[in-house]
Amino acid sequence: VQLEESGGGLVQAGGTLRLSCTASKINFDDYVIAWFRQAPGKEREGVSCISSFDGSTYYTDSVKGRFTISRDNGNTVYLQMNSLKPEDSAVYSCAAYWTTGVTMGPICVGYDYDYWGQGTQVTVSS
Repeated sequence: VQLEESGGGLVQAGGTLRLSCTASKINFDDYVIAWFRQAPGKEREGVSCISSFDGSTYYTDSVKGRFTISRDNGNTVYLQMNSLKPEDSAVYSCAAYWTTGVTMGPICVGYDYDYWGQGTQVTVSS
């Protein structure tokens, strides 16, 4: 199973991007979907998670108020990124963790995710 991200690119500081995450062989109804990012020389960071159980979401502090995670009625999860900063530059990957009945909190970035995408590059110029 492979997740597929799209929507990355080069944008000026203050700009916006919307990332998409899709999968064809799993049903997102049964999974927590998360976005992670990794910049060169830095550890991977959990950015945001969404629960299909109750629609609850989690955001790391550095993106609160700027990023929004959402899901459509099908099998796509979005990460709307507004007011982008140069420090947001990284490869962004989505991941899926099989579980049901959970409400999102900081623990979601520590799950042992089952499936990952290849990632999409986001570059924010100053």
